[in-house]
Amino acid sequence: MSENLRKRSGVAGDAENVQEKTDGADTHSDKENIQSNLRDSEIDSEDDKNGRKGSIDLSSNIPTGTNKAPFMLEMLLQDLPDKWRNWVVRGIFSFLMLTFFLVVIYGGPLALMITTLVVQVKCFQEIINIGYSVYRIHGLPWFRSLSWYFLITSNYFFYGESLVEYFGVVINRTDFLRGIVTYHRFISFCLYCGGFVLFVLSLVKKYYMKQFSLFAWTHVALLIVVTQSYLIIKNIFEGLIWFIVPVSMIICNDIMAYVFGFFFGKTPLIKLSPKKTWEGFIGGGFSTVIFGFMMSYIMCQYPYFVCPIEYSEALGRMTMECEPSILFRPTMYELPGFLCGLLNTFGLPTTVSLYPFMLHSLSLSLFSSVIGPFGGFFASGFKRAFKIKDFGDVIPGHGGIMDRFDCQFLMATFVNVYISSFIQTDSPQKLLTQVLYLKPEQQLQLFHMLKDTLENRNILVPSV
Repeated sequence: MSENLRKRSGVAGDAENVQEKTDGADTHSDKENIQSNLRDSEIDSEDDKNGRKGSIDLSSNIPTGTNKAPFMLEMLLQDLPDKWRNWVVRGIFSFLMLTFFLVVIYGGPLALMITTLVVQVKCFQEIINIGYSVYRIHGLPWFRSLSWYFLITSNYFFYGESLVEYFGVVINRTDFLRGIVTYHRFISFCLYCGGFVLFVLSLVKKYYMKQFSLFAWTHVALLIVVTQSYLIIKNIFEGLIWFIVPVSMIICNDIMAYVFGFFFGKTPLIKLSPKKTWEGFIGGGFSTVIFGFMMSYIMCQYPYFVCPIEYSEALGRMTMECEPSILFRPTMYELPGFLCGLLNTFGLPTTVSLYPFMLHSLSLSLFSSVIGPFGGFFASGFKRAFKIKDFGDVIPGHGGIMDRFDCQFLMATFVNVYISSFIQTDSPQKLLTQVLYLKPEQQLQLFHMLKDTLENRNILVPSV
């Protein structure tokens, strides 16, 4: 209260100084007007006039639920110490999430894509709700609707890009869809411009700063959530193994880091997350490398996991049947020279048979165990900035959906970059999709050029 009095006296002093520089009028009403103008110049919205300006503390506004559990489970665990109670609750719901993950994998690519979309929407909701609480904009229903409009628009663009890329052959055979595909990006841009115009029209005096801040908040949320989920979809289409193995690595690292930290953790790792320890970080890293190597070996043996999702002309549908690429075929590797001498001494072989993907999995596991946790640290810093414990209370023992997927989004980006940099080559299916967008005369020209080239290289027998 004394601090408020000092602030008011300071404002009053400023008002008096300004007043002395005027024509000399010193009436009581003039002083009040000057004081009011000085106060209003520092106010951005009606909420600030009510004394709500200051440090942001959302702990009472955002529902958090790391310690929440169903009533029956609460009754069963009420006699346990808080440390062990949280360990049991977290363990039970980790098992349930793993079970759900396996069921979704069994459901195939469509189930995975639907799950990714649902997770994306829930993560966006948790982030945007924090934004609403931070900027405290009331009485502006159109602005809340605009946030979701931008989510729908961005999903239309990104998911449409996936459909064009992977289903282009099928879509081009349907006349009424061909125009939508051809002008997909233009339609997406027009939809975004519509939202942009509505945002400008929704601007309200005294809310400008907060509206623009929340506009930026919305777009950052879209960048973090929607673009990353789009990359997850692209990884799925390259083969389920590119989705399952990285996701499993993050899960393994999270679980093992928690276990090692719980039983052996003594040395703090980072101030953003006081419960994180070096013992948990190192133990989780080693466990992830071993787990990823073993899981890759098992999954490389099944075409269901390694084949990309493509449209089959013969079957007339999407298929996951293929001849596995060189990445998923056993290859003999010569061991390093310093090991060969030792192995020769004992009469052991100096070569080893591995799937090449297993070597790539080492890169994925190193990223998930060294860089991946920084996604969690970033989320921890974000939550500390607004004094909240979790993003939500959906999963007892874990918090919100975003609390579980903060590292997954970063991992999905790395996997997509890794595939495009070291693995991916354009398939005939994708090239055919691009060819179908050419005019008929251009397609014929391409056909004759390709035919002549193949005949000159003796790959195709010249027709008589």
